[in-house]
Amino acid sequence: MGKHGKHLVWDWNGTLLDDTHAVIGATNAAFAELGLATITLEQYRELYTVPVPKFYERLMGRLPTDAEWTVMDGAFHRHYWQRAENCGLTTGAAELLAARQASGFTQSLLSLAPHAELIPLVTRHGIAERFVRMDGRADASTDGKSGHMVRHLAALAVPAERVVVIGDAADDAVAAGHVGAKAVLYTGGSHSRASLARAGVPVVDSLEEAVAVAEELV
Repeated sequence: MGKHGKHLVWDWNGTLLDDTHAVIGATNAAFAELGLATITLEQYRELYTVPVPKFYERLMGRLPTDAEWTVMDGAFHRHYWQRAENCGLTTGAAELLAARQASGFTQSLLSLAPHAELIPLVTRHGIAERFVRMDGRADASTDGKSGHMVRHLAALAVPAERVVVIGDAADDAVAAGHVGAKAVLYTGGSHSRASLARAGVPVVDSLEEAVAVAEELV
């Protein structure tokens, strides 16, 4: 798989797609519908976690019921997808992806965003051809990325020891560790630096730095 077998697995939301403000806007719009208090970007980054119902537990003091979760999740996605079309790629992302592909290295995309919405959006941003595989969430599960990572790497037939996951959430590091891969976490998305640091993997402030660190890990 590519030069020296090195392979990057990229996250989408908050990593390659600069959509954090859209996420906050959608979250607060959904909260307004549900009678919950709005939150700031700083609060979101400190409290956000996967599975997402646990995030709502931190906000509400209890896990939402199944009925409440259905309403919350539906409201969030309705507001988010209205905003997502206006989000751009993170600064330098397109150039990094193109340069890595041109150098003979492979990379793929793994996201918890719904697959049916993910692929058209990636394609509209003109970067779909940079990836050897793209996988979004195919069901309504609220689980984190670990199980998806197992299936993603199995489909690629890439040995985990040659893989680095680049994402913006602690769950990306958990998923990488679950399969025996490395991870680098980026501070520009859903988590604060302090919460990312608790994951015990390298934390960086730009995607360019993330790629540089990833090169040193495998």
